[in-house]
Amino acid sequence: MRIVFMGTPEFAVPTLRSLIHGGWRIEAVVTQPDRPRGRGQRVSFSPIKQAAIEAGLKVLQPEKVSDESFIELLRELKPDAIVVVAFGQLIPPAILELPRYGCINVHASLLPRYRGASPIHQAIIDGCSVTGVTTMLLDEGWDTGDILLQKQVTIEPEDTAGSLEMKLAEEGAQLLCETLTRLARGDLKPTPQDDSQATYAYRLKKTAGEISWQANARQIADLVRGVNPWPGAYTYHRDQVLKVWEAAPADQEEHGAEPGAVLDIAEDGIIVACGAGSVLLKVVQPPNRPRMGGRDYANGYRVEPGEILGGASSDA
Repeated sequence: MRIVFMGTPEFAVPTLRSLIHGGWRIEAVVTQPDRPRGRGQRVSFSPIKQAAIEAGLKVLQPEKVSDESFIELLRELKPDAIVVVAFGQLIPPAILELPRYGCINVHASLLPRYRGASPIHQAIIDGCSVTGVTTMLLDEGWDTGDILLQKQVTIEPEDTAGSLEMKLAEEGAQLLCETLTRLARGDLKPTPQDDSQATYAYRLKKTAGEISWQANARQIADLVRGVNPWPGAYTYHRDQVLKVWEAAPADQEEHGAEPGAVLDIAEDGIIVACGAGSVLLKVVQPPNRPRMGGRDYANGYRVEPGEILGGASSDA
């Protein structure tokens, strides 16, 4: 089976490596063009380009996959399947119809739940205990194509978006190889999605990490996990951004305090009142400082019970 692989970020790397180690015939790897990144705006490779170069694979980097010159190049490669994992561009119909087995996508949710750009983050933010990965046939919509295979994955209480992404990337890689094997054998029948069950996980903005103290303690703790490492949860203390990296519901359920009020400084962090219950801020980060324990922050900045977190209007 002749394969063209399309992907860009770290999430896609385990799938590419599984194809390489599995002996699949990879005709080319397509990834986004090199772009300036970071504070220094240094031009750097995508993780997929780096992995492809290390494996000695041909790399293509079109500005737009809809350009006719690129589509003609794909035609010349005569792929039997095009594997797409977090590529970053919508695949046009002219490419979708090229391969014999279709364009096969790995999506980090149990479709039709969490269609869209941020399924990993949203599953944690919503307090789910189970998510998964799906292989599907791409069509002209966003994550609307027929399902090939699915695998459930447990979301552990300590999982962050970062740790869950790593688990789903590995599971997705295995599922993709199984999908290709079964397609080649001819014993895998695509199943249409039930659109009535669809939910959506839209691309997160930086402000998605701002903590609303009106929420309950569980919701706040899930938000902190769901936006770690990006965009990161934050609140305000004395009009300065205070990032929150670890939090958990605290024992003080009934407090009568204003949401956002500091209730106590505990051994393992700062206890803050919520709309329902209270939350323990275990690891925080003030501006231009490293991460630190909540109690260390409280001691260093002389945080007192009764102080109010949140309320600033400036962006994080």
